[in-house]
Amino acid sequence: MARFASLEIHKEEFAFSAGHFTIFSATEREQLHGHNYYVSIAFNIKIEQNGLAFDYRDYKKKMAKLCDQLDRHFLLPSQSPYLELEENDDYWIAHYNQKKIPFLKEDVVILPLTNITIEELSYWFLQQLLTDATELAHHAIQGITVKVYNGPGQSGGATWGTMNTE
Repeated sequence: MARFASLEIHKEEFAFSAGHFTIFSATEREQLHGHNYYVSIAFNIKIEQNGLAFDYRDYKKKMAKLCDQLDRHFLLPSQSPYLELEENDDYWIAHYNQKKIPFLKEDVVILPLTNITIEELSYWFLQQLLTDATELAHHAIQGITVKVYNGPGQSGGATWGTMNTE
């Protein structure tokens, strides 16, 4: 009989500091600010006969690298219906509510999201982990949940597959 288990990873290197603003509507947004974010990942996996699911060191490296990509940057969404991004020499100009907000390109990471929220960031991380379907099948991964925290007790999560262990 097949055995399934969950495997959760919370590592110190699964963290990044980034600036953002949440867009609530065409006319309301937060002020520019930042957070110290933390990320966790949970797998629903099939346990092999040796009592091991798979060597998850590769996923730890992937997650740390993804956090490093965002660390010490200002995050902007490319798919917001309320925000238009204009590339202008060394700057990204964010057009919002008839105002222009300039950012140095070197300070910005543009993400294919509709907003920069913990819910959307968890979805982005999850999508990065799902790029190799062959690898997921090889490791018998049945489900993945990624959570992004922007403070103690507050997280947003995204799930692929099934996360039950029955």
